[in-house]
Amino acid sequence: MPEQSNDYRVVVFGAAGVGKSSLVLRFVRGTFRDTYIPTIEDTYRQVISCDKSICTLQITDTTGSHQFPAMQRLSISKGHAFILVYSVTSRQSMEDLHPIFDQICHIKGDVQKIPIMLVGNKSDEAQRELAASEGQALATKWRCAFMETSAKMNYNVQELFQELLNLEQRRTVSLQVDGKKSKQQQKKDKLQGKCSVM
Repeated sequence: MPEQSNDYRVVVFGAAGVGKSSLVLRFVRGTFRDTYIPTIEDTYRQVISCDKSICTLQITDTTGSHQFPAMQRLSISKGHAFILVYSVTSRQSMEDLHPIFDQICHIKGDVQKIPIMLVGNKSDEAQRELAASEGQALATKWRCAFMETSAKMNYNVQELFQELLNLEQRRTVSLQVDGKKSKQQQKKDKLQGKCSVM
């Protein structure tokens, strides 16, 4: 259970170069950069509306290397929800998620109660090594949600965070930065349920 009701921590894991930072930056800032800059660990905050009060979505963008196992364990123990990212252009990047998922299971116990999204990024790339069906098969095995995204094309980025929050059944979380909803968003809410990304 979250210690602070106003802080919801999402941790993003994946191999180096799969586009973790690109997904987070696209979501938080609406930007995309073509150059690859390795991340040690960055935390981004996005104010959202949650249970009729304001709370902070804290997104931790982790390192793609395995050099910092203590940081990884700490991120898992403090995280409320997890995004596991691989690149559809690299089969190895999917393999690299297995030990991370195992560690989440080990630290968190019953992962059925924890929102986890498996994400195949770079879906805009022509040179695929992994079909969407392979990502879906792994998600089914892990009993988590699955989605393909493209940070570059801004495809399914808002939807990814929306879906993650929809998986969070303990709280009503909606991403409204200004606390107001457009008429279009209100219609979407009726269709989608409790959570809304703005």
